[in-house]
Amino acid sequence: MKIRKIGTNNDLHYNNNEKRKPYKIIFFAVIILSTAAFFGFKYFKKQPDAICLDSDTKVYNEYKDAVVLIKHKYGYFAKIKGKEIQLTTQDAKEETVFGTGFFVDRDGKILTNSHVLQPWNSSDEEQEKSNTAIRNLRLKIASILTTDISEDQYESFIERNWETASAYDENQGEGDYEGEGEETTEEPAGEEFISSNDTETDTSKVATDIAAAIPVKEYVSKEDIEVYVKTVDITVALHDSDDQWLSCEIEKISEDTNIDLGIVRLTDHKTPESVANIINLDNVVEDDTSLNPGQKAIMIGYPLGMDLAMTNSGIKVQLYDGKISKESDGNKIQYSITSTHGASGAPVFNECGQLIAVNFSGVDQVQGFNFGIVAKHIRNF
Repeated sequence: MKIRKIGTNNDLHYNNNEKRKPYKIIFFAVIILSTAAFFGFKYFKKQPDAICLDSDTKVYNEYKDAVVLIKHKYGYFAKIKGKEIQLTTQDAKEETVFGTGFFVDRDGKILTNSHVLQPWNSSDEEQEKSNTAIRNLRLKIASILTTDISEDQYESFIERNWETASAYDENQGEGDYEGEGEETTEEPAGEEFISSNDTETDTSKVATDIAAAIPVKEYVSKEDIEVYVKTVDITVALHDSDDQWLSCEIEKISEDTNIDLGIVRLTDHKTPESVANIINLDNVVEDDTSLNPGQKAIMIGYPLGMDLAMTNSGIKVQLYDGKISKESDGNKIQYSITSTHGASGAPVFNECGQLIAVNFSGVDQVQGFNFGIVAKHIRNF
């Protein structure tokens, strides 16, 4: 009688495989889920602002602290034989302009318009105006500054003698002088008579003696004088601050005249802790062809600078909204947002809070025609 043995090697192998199958399934499931979770985390980490804010108030509350008021003081300077001085005469007064900017990182970088950082180059008219002023200031300095004046006296000497300075250029005939080039219409005085009692005088000898007695002055050559415009001071104020200004330095200005963008940076290279949210450049609308007329446009900025910003409880940023009114031309987009001087450099968002443009210009004669540099240029800049 044959007895069948239970639990042969084949049976044992089969039973062990059956027992291992659930563990294999669990093992591979864990790997798959872990991989999905890892890549999902990375995806969402890269897009922290993907949630649509869906209202003007939410967009304002999210980004109001990131938008700053920029105050830029600039003036005319002269470099005379290598010595730089700031000109403070009546026709070279220091000027102040206001603009808007916004924090784009935690290292104190603020994006704005290039014309806020170089207002003297903001248009052909402004360039012509500053070039004319530079030419006239240079000629005036050359007309009064003598070589015997020491460097430490340049500024005070020019200030004292400015009333007698002239912008006339002998080489080019520049200048506008009363009576210059006019024909003489005065009648001759008539024949002169000398009485027998008068004594004749050698007038040529007298004139020579007078000329010899006058000391000859040597003037500084205009080739040794350079005049230019530059920043005196640039500062920013935060929303809700009590007229406190943080010092900045200009870091970059666009070389493309069609892309009106510039960057300033806080001198301590640190974005204040009170700025809860920067405006994340990873969350901008880079496809400007997706921006269509009728879509929402929301601007946060400082139109009219300090005139509107300053309140009894400190500096306050303002919100204005409208709609996109014209398709992008590749560089700029038009929208019907109320705006004016001071709002240059303000961020413009869509209804979800994504940056679509940087405000840069408008029409002075009527409201509702304003333009922004489309956001796709920011990353390249």
